[in-house]
Amino acid sequence: MSDSRPWVAVVNAQAGSSDDPRLEEALDVLRAHAPLEVRRTEDRDDLQDAVSAARGGVVVAVGGDGSIHAVVTAVDDLDLFDDVEVAIVPLGTGNDFVRTLGLSDDPVEAARQAVDCVARSADVIRDGQDRLVVNAAHVGLGAEANVKATPWKKAFGPVGYAIGAAITGVVGKGFHATVHVDGQRIDSPRRLIQVAVGNGRYVGGGAPLLPAADPFDGSLDVAVVWAHARWKRLGYAYRLRRGRHPMRDDVVYLKGREVVVQGEALQANLDGEICDASPRHHWVVEPGRLRLRAPADAPPPLED
Repeated sequence: MSDSRPWVAVVNAQAGSSDDPRLEEALDVLRAHAPLEVRRTEDRDDLQDAVSAARGGVVVAVGGDGSIHAVVTAVDDLDLFDDVEVAIVPLGTGNDFVRTLGLSDDPVEAARQAVDCVARSADVIRDGQDRLVVNAAHVGLGAEANVKATPWKKAFGPVGYAIGAAITGVVGKGFHATVHVDGQRIDSPRRLIQVAVGNGRYVGGGAPLLPAADPFDGSLDVAVVWAHARWKRLGYAYRLRRGRHPMRDDVVYLKGREVVVQGEALQANLDGEICDASPRHHWVVEPGRLRLRAPADAPPPLED
């Protein structure tokens, strides 16, 4: 069935993936379904103009996790959550949020899914500085591992994040902080090495950091990890590769609606972007805020 509403595909002109030969084929799939306008954006103003043009229709985030984050942020900035549906055609290398949604990482197949899916009410996360998180945010080892993992991810893909986590876990001293989830303090016997919150399961190109996360359940998934002996931290990194780390005795894994981390000044990784260090990080879920075109049975079971 065709759609008479406006569809606007947002392509980051600065990204190398914008030249992907599969892009035009994916766009042709969308054109066959609805009147499609393709906007190649270069800055924030271009992006906001493109999202505004999709009012009453669908904005298609073409790219990786950074592109999804940018499009949803623009929807928020323009207060268009009630007026725009968001679809995704992945062209990035990580595609972490796409994995959680059960969307194909092939852009042509994902375009077909975007056409066939209906909009579902997905959660977003807002931090204490009014920044949105679509997929996941983490402090401590998570932010540091992202930097350490960069050369390894190129060679080993998602395993690279676990390697970065292992390196950071072994050499890092951890940090002092208090963690409250829905007002309840999470007690830890040692210094922390990581606190993660999110809607999405995966970070770093496929590492299941929050393996039970569901962007449609109205809650945040939270993982609090403290520092045991260094050899045990290697075990944490090993289990992280398969999403088995919540079963460890140095991990508290739970769901909630509000998380506060307060203590040492720490950088945070917000959807892959490293933010300035702060002694306080605060995240709150906004249930069902985003109209997201995704399969009705998403998220799928975690792959073993």
